[in-house]
Amino acid sequence: MPGFAGFAWPWMLLALPLPLLARWLLPPRRSASAALNVPFGHRLESIAEGGASLRGGRIQWLYWLAWGLLCLAAARPQVLGEAIQPPQAGRELMLVLDLSGSMSEPDMQLGGRPVDRLTAAKAVLADFLDRRAGDRVGLLVFGRRAYALTPLTLDRESVRQQLAGSVAGLAGQETAIGDALGLAVKRLRGALQNSGADAEHVVILLTDGVNTAGMLDPMKAAELAAASNVRVYTIAFGGDGSLSLFGFQMPMPGAGDEIDEDTLRAIADATGGRFFRARDTAQLAGIYAEINRLEPVERAGQAVRPRVERYAAPLTVAFAFGLLGFAWPRRRLA
Repeated sequence: MPGFAGFAWPWMLLALPLPLLARWLLPPRRSASAALNVPFGHRLESIAEGGASLRGGRIQWLYWLAWGLLCLAAARPQVLGEAIQPPQAGRELMLVLDLSGSMSEPDMQLGGRPVDRLTAAKAVLADFLDRRAGDRVGLLVFGRRAYALTPLTLDRESVRQQLAGSVAGLAGQETAIGDALGLAVKRLRGALQNSGADAEHVVILLTDGVNTAGMLDPMKAAELAAASNVRVYTIAFGGDGSLSLFGFQMPMPGAGDEIDEDTLRAIADATGGRFFRARDTAQLAGIYAEINRLEPVERAGQAVRPRVERYAAPLTVAFAFGLLGFAWPRRRLA
């Protein structure tokens, strides 16, 4: 339950006796002479003073209440709100997904039916995103060029929507692994000023090909990642060159043998990450589960009770008393 937490500016309560000090220090206002002299003037004066003192007494306490409440509001009373958990401290995580033409190869199984590599990868990635509450996640795709679809964000639903809308060949038919990794490192560098140097920065790069395009060599990009304390996990994803059709495995010439595992392994080793090889959807799901274990989401911090301002209530009542004090003489004289 909310409890009183004190005043933010308690020294404002020292203003309470100011009207008395002003009344004591300032000279009283007196009339120089009577405006009209009549034989029975003293009787009229006593009657007027009696009525004025009655009205003045009633109005004066309204003014005092208004002034006291105004000072109370100025002191900013606060209460303790309900206990809340601070945001979880996670990682800066950049997902880098290959969208080259080869990702449309239908050599994967998902739910007992054949699907292409990209569909299988998106299904596993969506499940991985569900486990990363507290991480700031970004999505970067690449083919012949590399594009950041979402910045680093806590809004995993936006990342999931962009992931669902990705199609093979969207970024070109070739594979620019070096450019993709370099852009991911650049985005994570930009996050350093917001998250601090102690934050964990991780890249998960999934590809099914060989670096065939781009300006940046993959190993040079790995050096940049290592210099920026970015850990890179690389995943070589692709089948063994066969397609399941009506329960029979049919060979697909040219598929499954175009993955540069040596370079991907070297990138992971240079940055302190790990290299994984996935030949089917189940293996890919196991790899992301392993990465989730290696890069755990940290526990939420200690619960805190925020201070909630409560100056509005005394300020409103003071304003009401002030209006009532101004309106009272007019009502009585009407």
